[in-house]
Amino acid sequence: MRQQLKQRWSRWLARRIPPAASVRLTQRRIFIMPTRVGLAFALALLLMLLTAINYQNSLAYALTFLLTSLFIVAILHTYRNLAGLVLKAAGARAVFVGEQGQFHLRLESSARAHQAIALGWPSQPCQTQDVPAQGVSECELSLPALRRGWLRPGRLRVESRFPLGLLVAWSWVDLDQALLVYPQPREGELPLAAGADDELDEQGMRAHGQGSEDFQGLKRYQPGDSKRRLHWKAYSRGQGLLVKDFAALGGREPWLDFEALAGDVELRLSLLCHWVLQLSERQQPFALRLPGQVLAPASGEQHRDACLRALALFGTPA
Repeated sequence: MRQQLKQRWSRWLARRIPPAASVRLTQRRIFIMPTRVGLAFALALLLMLLTAINYQNSLAYALTFLLTSLFIVAILHTYRNLAGLVLKAAGARAVFVGEQGQFHLRLESSARAHQAIALGWPSQPCQTQDVPAQGVSECELSLPALRRGWLRPGRLRVESRFPLGLLVAWSWVDLDQALLVYPQPREGELPLAAGADDELDEQGMRAHGQGSEDFQGLKRYQPGDSKRRLHWKAYSRGQGLLVKDFAALGGREPWLDFEALAGDVELRLSLLCHWVLQLSERQQPFALRLPGQVLAPASGEQHRDACLRALALFGTPA
């Protein structure tokens, strides 16, 4: 029964306040009701009225009617503080699983100032913003990214209790925002495609030519460097982990292959994500092979973003 009521409420909200990248709060989109303080205030007014009637006290009547008029005026001012406010989606940056997704919002006022506007999703604390008259205020709202794929935060609660806190005016706004969540990178062995040349090292590189393996020196070991090139003598002398650096390494670009890995789907995607970032940082061309999708060898930010997007959306509904 409760689930049915929630579904009906969601459908009614979708008709009354449809999703849009920009929403202006009008009378049709604003709800208002007393807060707990307002209910206690109304109860006190009722008791004062009964006391005034019982004792026929003119001063008690005057105080009761004065406070009642204050309550009625507060309804108008609480509503006006929210009415006319424009909320716009200002973009969101892709994140990895486990990070906080940041959604950028812009609040605009076409006339009067809006004070103490609270914004937030139901599961997160609200953030308070002031919007100057005919001005703009920007804010960031965060939401934890728990699963890869598209993160859609849903409806945002916008409310105002200004000026007295006796009433709350609010609205549920869907700015149609979404951000992409990439798999969480996890270090591991380089997943070369099945059937790769045995002469390739763990970085998918082949030395060719007589002088191609001329020793250039030693460099500090970084996660992902070939363990075959570790300089154990330097390690035994207490110099730390160093790897041998050779000249003119080249040849075939590494193919990151989903099928070459063991484990569940999320573990494989996390390993592939790590190597996409590592190879992109080295500016080394590489290819990515997923079941039903192949990204040809390339390099650069555009290729990296395309690979990360493919990993994020793998197996998710279109």
